[in-house]
Amino acid sequence: MIYPDNFEEKINFPYIREWLREGCISPLGIRKVDELSFLASFDEIDLKTGQTEEFRQICLMEDGFPAQDFFDVTPMLGYIAVPGTFPNTEDVFALKKSLESIREVLTFFRNRDEQYPLLCRLTCNVDFFPELIKDVDRILDHNGRIRDHASPALADIRREIAEKQTSVARAMQRIIKQAQADGLVEAGVTPAIREGRAVIPVNASFKRKISGIVHDESATGRTSYIEPTEVVAAGNAIRELSFAEQREIVRILTAFADRLRPNIDGLFLSFDFLADMDFIRAKALLALRQNAVKPVFRPQQSFDWKRVVHPVMYVNFKKEHREVTPLDIFLTPEHRILLISGPNAGGKSVCLKTVGLVQYMFQCGLLAPMSENSEMGFFDAICIDIGDEQSIDNDLSTYSSHLMNMKQFIRRANPRTMILIDEFGAGTDPVIGGAIAEAILANLNAKGVWGVVTTHYGNLKHYASSAEGMVNGAMLFDNRRMQPFFRMETGKTGSSFAFEIARKTGIPEDVLAEAADKAGRQHIDLEKHLHEIERDRRYWERKREDVRKHEKRLGELSAKQLSELEKTSQERKTIIDNARREAQELLSTVNKTIENTIRDIRESQAEKETTKTARRKLEQFKEQAQQFAGEEEERILRKIAKLKEREQRRAEREAEQPVSVSLPAREKPEGENIRKGDRVRIEGQDAVGEVMEIGRKNVTVAFGQLLSTLPANRLIKVSNAEYKKQAVRSTPAIQVYNAGERRLHFKSFIDVRGMRTEEAIPEVEDLVDEASMFNIGEVRILHGKGNGILRQMIREYLTNSPAVASFDDEDLQQGGSGVTVVRIK
Repeated sequence: MIYPDNFEEKINFPYIREWLREGCISPLGIRKVDELSFLASFDEIDLKTGQTEEFRQICLMEDGFPAQDFFDVTPMLGYIAVPGTFPNTEDVFALKKSLESIREVLTFFRNRDEQYPLLCRLTCNVDFFPELIKDVDRILDHNGRIRDHASPALADIRREIAEKQTSVARAMQRIIKQAQADGLVEAGVTPAIREGRAVIPVNASFKRKISGIVHDESATGRTSYIEPTEVVAAGNAIRELSFAEQREIVRILTAFADRLRPNIDGLFLSFDFLADMDFIRAKALLALRQNAVKPVFRPQQSFDWKRVVHPVMYVNFKKEHREVTPLDIFLTPEHRILLISGPNAGGKSVCLKTVGLVQYMFQCGLLAPMSENSEMGFFDAICIDIGDEQSIDNDLSTYSSHLMNMKQFIRRANPRTMILIDEFGAGTDPVIGGAIAEAILANLNAKGVWGVVTTHYGNLKHYASSAEGMVNGAMLFDNRRMQPFFRMETGKTGSSFAFEIARKTGIPEDVLAEAADKAGRQHIDLEKHLHEIERDRRYWERKREDVRKHEKRLGELSAKQLSELEKTSQERKTIIDNARREAQELLSTVNKTIENTIRDIRESQAEKETTKTARRKLEQFKEQAQQFAGEEEERILRKIAKLKEREQRRAEREAEQPVSVSLPAREKPEGENIRKGDRVRIEGQDAVGEVMEIGRKNVTVAFGQLLSTLPANRLIKVSNAEYKKQAVRSTPAIQVYNAGERRLHFKSFIDVRGMRTEEAIPEVEDLVDEASMFNIGEVRILHGKGNGILRQMIREYLTNSPAVASFDDEDLQQGGSGVTVVRIK
């Protein structure tokens, strides 16, 4: 079910229908296109999209699919169902060509059940009626004309006609030759045909000199067309034979219709199959045109769309050799409703229409222009509220029409419903409209609906950031070129960029300043705080990713080192075992030698003490060899144990501190480790503060009422006395950074020409930091060309700045290498 009735017009679906009609090769397929509608059965959608995907593969991989002679003769079949009626020869010939096409299609799918199982299933119980094809061949020739031998009577009639026409032609040639000799007709004149009769063109002044019947004359009246009296009788005979020929043809076609009539039901089934092939082929061709595929299809409600594009924009941009930036849309049961915010003309409505059009197309059996690994969910109903529906006849204003739609949305809302609302709450007083919109959105959210909502209202953004089931999304916008990127970031609130757009369009600064005063600083600072939160979130996400990569690398190196040590230990153990075995063999040999020596000594009556001394030295030698092997092995095992213990300590630290940042080492005097509560100052500055929190790399310091996060290597520990002294001295000079004021007067262009490097770099640093804080996509630095030293130093800083995505020279017409264009992350 879809709502409202003009749903298709609101999502640009008529373009899709028209492209499908262009892809059909017969009225059979066009009729299927006109019948295309929203499907509310998961199995039917899965079947239709599966058939289209298989035909898409045929278009990509096969060359021999028969895609010609798809004629629609179903009106003729319905007409001849009445006994006594007959078809014309054109319909009979079209019937034969279509049946031959059906035969070729069936032949194509023969023995391809594994490749195209869904399409092959359509061929079941489809007949191409070979006997009817033979019957038509007996009646018609290859050009679709009735054969002379379609019946014996027709053959006799046409033979007599040919004989009569031959005799008439001879008589006409004789008469023309005589008339030329008499000077009545000009040389080169040949017989003509008027109203089925053979005539001679004669000058009007001589028409009474030739006996015959005048059948026609030229527009000027100068030429008369006369049938000579000699051939009138033969002409009458030919006319009568022609009537007889037509009667025989009608009899032949009537007899054919009688033989055809019992097969009409089967023929309707066959032509419905031909219509399906034409229609599915048109859907496959459209899928190729849109680069569409069949994603993973779930019976549940889900969204995991990767690189999806608006189908109509994709085709139109492709003609102009332009590209559409794809979107990634991911919704879950925890985040079912996506609230998109951003500037006007920033792509919010395009994103909403993309969701509506792609989902509707898929549930009509068409493929979706997205990555194959995307996931598509199933919905029972899709409701949309977009555009102006005011009506004088129905006494509906713009806002009243929106409220009427919201009433229907609330009535139809359930967990299997998708809603699409554009510019929610607009059209009335912003405060009241925003409150009503929030209440309606809360009601829809409580009913478990899925969908996409676009808005500018801050209260809806706040609601989406805290309400379960909702998530914010922001459309990115290039406020310098005033062009949308058509790229969305989920989890981020979008900015309207009202002041930036007004400034870019040339609104005077005094007008903007007055507008800022009227809007109120608190309201203006709201978006600033949202962007600061988003900036910090992106910063810590980047840091977390860096830590993860470093930890992964460290783990790999530790595992590699441990593996190598274990391998070395095993090899060393093998070597020691071999050496020990060899030593044992050597000792055994030595023992034997000693025993022999002792025996010889005893036999020679040597002193007993000498024998004991020799044996003791031998035992000491054995112990030393064994001790060496044991100590070496123990040393290796101790080293492995230390590595394992170090790995365990690192794992325990990760468990205690899941998000941490590795601090870069800073050269400090011994004993200058900074702890929480210490008094510090920034290196090179006099401002002092108190350490509130310590991370791995950064330290949070309170300078009066201002909290700052700074790298640890920029801080110097100070004594309490120095802290008190500097605090008293600097208190009157402390100024709170007013981000809202800075944003109002922020300019995305600075001129550092004539500055020294140490003067220019801080200016560039401030520009980049504020652009990142205010979510400005692009800034420009005018440094001039000169010797290029200042340009080189600035670009070295930009290369190392974490806030810079890329930079390049400006266009030649706008400064070339003398201006650097910086793109901010």
